[in-house]
Amino acid sequence: MEITKVVIPAAGLGTRFLPYTKTVPKEMLPILGKPAIHYSVEEAVNSGIEHVLFITNRSKALISNYFDSNTELDFFLQDKNKLADVKGINRLIKETHFSYIRQSEPLGLGHAILMAKPFVGKEYFGIALPDDIIINKRPSLDQLIRIARQERATVIAVQEVPHDHVTNYGIIRVKKQITPNLFHVESLVEKPSIKDAPSNLAIVGRYVVSHKIFASLEEISGYATQELQLTDALCHMLQHNEKVFAYKIEGTRYDVGTPRGWLKTVVDLGLQDPLHKEDILQLVQQHSNHFFLPETSGHKKLSI
Repeated sequence: MEITKVVIPAAGLGTRFLPYTKTVPKEMLPILGKPAIHYSVEEAVNSGIEHVLFITNRSKALISNYFDSNTELDFFLQDKNKLADVKGINRLIKETHFSYIRQSEPLGLGHAILMAKPFVGKEYFGIALPDDIIINKRPSLDQLIRIARQERATVIAVQEVPHDHVTNYGIIRVKKQITPNLFHVESLVEKPSIKDAPSNLAIVGRYVVSHKIFASLEEISGYATQELQLTDALCHMLQHNEKVFAYKIEGTRYDVGTPRGWLKTVVDLGLQDPLHKEDILQLVQQHSNHFFLPETSGHKKLSI
């Protein structure tokens, strides 16, 4: 089973970051010199993905500009012996085919994925939500691709969350636990109450899905009264005897979809980077009356 395509939905309005996102896409928020969306693309390429489709809107031109060659800049940096500064992004540009489809209005994640149907065809494909940055030696998409090939079925990424946080996520109901990390899914519940949550296994922003998801999205779109949701389409697949698995991915997940989450990501990744660690620690120590720095293995971690 070849899985060489990923869809990255990036058409959201980013209202939590206004007024910044009035002109700059939320996906272009800087994290240690790279925009947030760079991490999703890098993960995909490191998972063997060759084709990336961005679902954008008319205000997201900066994304396509970023993932495009800039010969003038390269010549300038080469003359200054600084080509290493763009080595990472140039590798992604060289190794990846990028495509773009505009979503004319925000009609939900499911609608954004449905727009990818001509791009995907009859293949399995990945979905990576750029609000989630997942750091691990083995990329999370690569973990899911392995399971999709093994089970020849759709697989979604999950992580355990505290029970009082289940109301913020889609939660899976387990039909059967196959291994400590792999689950056969019975059903999905979007943002359940604490007392009604079937587990504490929350869906996070990585999927590898069958092209059959499009038939489910098209069918439920006929009676959807609000935004078209991907979770509803996955439930529809389950109801029609399609197997769906959940895999508890390995790695540290950061949510950059909120100002607080973005700030935590910048600080935490900065503390893990030798280029930034000491500067951050010195800054925090200057304001030690306002911060708490618990000791961790290898570095101090800022609690915010």
